[in-house]
Amino acid sequence: MLNARTLKPVAEIAVGKDPRGLAVTPDGRWLLTANQGSADVSVVDTGARKEIKRIAVGRNVEFMRISPDGRQAFVTYEPSSEGGPPGKSDQAKKDDKDDAPAEVAIIDLSQWAVVGRIKAARETEAIEFSPDGKQLLVANEGDNTVGVYDLSTLKQMQSVDVAPFGNRPRGIKIAPDGKTYVVTLENSNNLLLLDAGFKPIRAVPTGQGPYGVAFDREGRYLWVAASRADQLQVFDARTFAPVAAIPVGKRCWHFSFTPDAQKLLLACGRSNSVQVIDPQKREVVDTLPGYKLPWGVVTYPTSVGSLDAPR
Repeated sequence: MLNARTLKPVAEIAVGKDPRGLAVTPDGRWLLTANQGSADVSVVDTGARKEIKRIAVGRNVEFMRISPDGRQAFVTYEPSSEGGPPGKSDQAKKDDKDDAPAEVAIIDLSQWAVVGRIKAARETEAIEFSPDGKQLLVANEGDNTVGVYDLSTLKQMQSVDVAPFGNRPRGIKIAPDGKTYVVTLENSNNLLLLDAGFKPIRAVPTGQGPYGVAFDREGRYLWVAASRADQLQVFDARTFAPVAAIPVGKRCWHFSFTPDAQKLLLACGRSNSVQVIDPQKREVVDTLPGYKLPWGVVTYPTSVGSLDAPR
């Protein structure tokens, strides 16, 4: 845990094994972490700075978002998965143990309990909400789809095939105006634009291995973590033309702007560090070392980033 103004460490909190996805409740009282290695979600009291509860979810929990109304957390997990990427060769696909559908667990934040589960497709990754909070979008990297679900029934409404445009959808984010969704396609090095009705518009080239994605607060620029290119890329959010490619550390997956929007924090997993970016100068201004395989960053007050957005 860092001070959002000084970026100095203020606490180190023990949670479950191999935490990945994380989220903060709207009031800032609770931090939740999705623990891939222990198949659960940790609930952390941010005031006391300690874990107070574990919620069993299922194998290979990965990504987590809190609903726009702040009442529920949605957690992707893969009950049959070994936790690795999907196989590429015919034999690897035949031997792959990830054929069973992944799921999204729904945690009631007043009960601290799983109250529902959504059957998804193969290997769920990022999730996003529609502007009215009535639909949930899930990126399914194992079968190259984006699933759209009705949250009143927990039933699938639509499955968007991204294969004609690329391979392995991982990140997904809605534009601030609610008119466009951006899906990063990691293995084809591009991103896909969907309209408000979930119809594909066009693909846009990126650097290698795009994953985390977010618009800035004003919706002027789109930021993309091209993890295999060791770059944080910036695109014009109107034309999607490239604006900048910032050299960063290795395998930087997720990021968040600070609450005052003056800095951007980027978790660089294979560099074991968090890099600090000046969004105006578009350059690295500091590196915070000593973090083993950091995966993501969220803030309170909530800021825009690849794992969260202001409600």
